[in-house]
Amino acid sequence: MRDRELKRLMVLVDQLTFHQRTTLREALFRQSALAEVTAAIEGRGGERLPCPHCASGGVVRHGQADGLQRYRCRDCGKTFNALSGTPMARLRHKGKWLAQAQVLSEGLSVKAAAQQLQVARSTAFRWRHRFLAQAQTIKTQTLRGIAEADETFILRSHKGQHGLERKARRRGGKSSTRGTSDDHVPVLVVRDRSGGCTDCLLGRSDKVQLTAALTPVLSPDTVLCTDGSSAMAAAARLIGVEHHALNMTSGYRVEGPWHIQNVNAYHGRLKAWMHRFRGVATKYLTSYLGWFRALDRFGSKPSRPSSWLALAIRTPCHP
Repeated sequence: MRDRELKRLMVLVDQLTFHQRTTLREALFRQSALAEVTAAIEGRGGERLPCPHCASGGVVRHGQADGLQRYRCRDCGKTFNALSGTPMARLRHKGKWLAQAQVLSEGLSVKAAAQQLQVARSTAFRWRHRFLAQAQTIKTQTLRGIAEADETFILRSHKGQHGLERKARRRGGKSSTRGTSDDHVPVLVVRDRSGGCTDCLLGRSDKVQLTAALTPVLSPDTVLCTDGSSAMAAAARLIGVEHHALNMTSGYRVEGPWHIQNVNAYHGRLKAWMHRFRGVATKYLTSYLGWFRALDRFGSKPSRPSSWLALAIRTPCHP
């Protein structure tokens, strides 16, 4: 736009009503947000992006579509853009993606997110899980030094499903029995003293499943701290790592450097954060675990929307 046209536009702005200025401000914000999102997407690698179809590095520019640069693979001949092969592919309304990232940072419910984004609840729900698809895969691969492991139990939920044999629960509900039972899903959380964290869902909290979950993430020189669980002790013996068990029932919570207070504190933060959702469907639980891991990794300060956007458009590893 020329300077003369800009000056003419500024004169017209002075003549706008309050409602018209609000509409203009919202339009300018959307365009600014769209430009920021587009810059973040295109900044992921440019021409160095590998082909998402065959993983070849021989790609060339091939025009534009929907505001994004397209590329063509010289080997397989297929075209793609910077979002192809990611959970964000073909997701519309890029101008609202930063607002969606802010919603994740604030940990809003689907209803509150839909109101803030001015979209349908189904859209807010779909966007949430598209944005979290990558977050649930980002875990510490190898824990070192002193690692603490313990399970927490989350009520099994069929929220949103129809045709249940039992009566539906309201607002999360309660277990049919006291303590842990088949009504609960065991979630194993393992953390080391440097802040590394990983978790997984267990079918049962027994020796076999604990061994399978712990073996890939513990280095041979790791010192494992757990509660007095016999299944944990058996898993540690099978893995072959040094193990220190705390007799929690007898009141021994700390023995020198050996304790599980870090992992138990994480359990407390996780459950307090999840309480706002009034029950999480078990089939989506891994997404919520990844969501909280990211929040915990970002720290106590509010995470920037750009951080969530970068996490969402991260390219998965090619098989």
